[in-house]
Amino acid sequence: MSVETITLGCRLNFAESEMMRGLAGTDDLTIVNSCAVTHEAVRQTRQAIRRARRERPEARIVVTGCAAQLEPAMFAGMPEVDRVVGNAEKYLASSFQFAPRNPFVPSEVEGRSSSAEGVSTSLHTNGLGGTKVSVGDIMTSPPPPVAAGFLARVRSFVAVQTGCDHRCTFCTIWAARGPSQSLPYEAIRAAVERELAAGAQEIVLTGVDITSYQPGLGLLCQRLLADLPALTRLRLSSLDSIEIDDALMELVAGEPRLLPHFHLSLQAGDDLTLKRMKRRHSRAQAVATVARLKAARGDVTIGADLIAGFPTESEESAENTRRLIADCDIVTAHVFPFSPRPGTPAARMPQVAHNVVKQRAAALRDVAARQRQAWLAGHLGTRQRVLIENGHKGHSDGFAPVRIAGAPRGACGPALITAVDGDSLIGTFE
Repeated sequence: MSVETITLGCRLNFAESEMMRGLAGTDDLTIVNSCAVTHEAVRQTRQAIRRARRERPEARIVVTGCAAQLEPAMFAGMPEVDRVVGNAEKYLASSFQFAPRNPFVPSEVEGRSSSAEGVSTSLHTNGLGGTKVSVGDIMTSPPPPVAAGFLARVRSFVAVQTGCDHRCTFCTIWAARGPSQSLPYEAIRAAVERELAAGAQEIVLTGVDITSYQPGLGLLCQRLLADLPALTRLRLSSLDSIEIDDALMELVAGEPRLLPHFHLSLQAGDDLTLKRMKRRHSRAQAVATVARLKAARGDVTIGADLIAGFPTESEESAENTRRLIADCDIVTAHVFPFSPRPGTPAARMPQVAHNVVKQRAAALRDVAARQRQAWLAGHLGTRQRVLIENGHKGHSDGFAPVRIAGAPRGACGPALITAVDGDSLIGTFE
């Protein structure tokens, strides 16, 4: 009897999966924590569900997360699924508890129905001592508890915020997660303390839009670092570049415990495309933010999310995004071919031909790969502080992947970089 979690998508999902593992107790259960950021993410969720049923045919399968929140009926219709749970309901232990199977109860009997942000949800009894679908109105849900954890324990994700108040034209996550809600500082600090006590050597603050944290992400980081001397490695998940505050910039300049890799939600490098995406920054502002970060600390590295083939994107617009990789010195690019999400404004815009989207995504990845390889090559002969996370593999402070033969999980210290092997550095601890 065990609980297995299958997590797709963002770091917030990883923290929440660990929390759900604890809520579920010891039932023979598989929890699939879904992602809805692209059509491909939803397809991968369905694929993961089918694979989970083949690999653990006797286990109950509960599907939750953003895709389950937005499309509960679709997942409820899958014969492999025992229960579909919304993003608010997944914090309830009762969502993961089942009575013994009763072969004399019909498999589905229609019950009451509810709606959540335009999604009609039917609740069905399923002979398992509960309802098959439990998805409420995420827009009115109270703040969730602080999710924290990661199976390996070397690096732990701690949620500080959830939801989003912005309405980017390509995105459905605001509907899946609800409005932005900042979690209480005392609860966040307590969660970080628990993770450190459990052996975590690096804490990653995560959420849907963490730069919207109130009263400020920089202030939150300052308080955590001041209150918790044992917190020696603090990393941040994806940031909205336009919301990076002065307090955070102060930490970048003067606090070595704040690790110097910053992943920015840039999405495009063309002003017209950014406007049609309803992003709140311009190309010039993105470049200026990166310049400010690098001026504050010389070893800052930059990652970014970039979308290829957004509706109406011209070849000139695509080239502007490709040039952004060099202009912002992006060394970790997450490239997404545009995927129209149902009900979004971008899905109603004139679409770029599918083959052109694929070509532009490939070209963008090619530019990003060359930039990354040059960056990795620049590490040769340098000394980098490395944390080993899984066997002999880990990351530098700047988030370069490093392999050190024979290094145990949790080893941390300066390493001499001796070679580049594909997308990894090779090093030796000194």
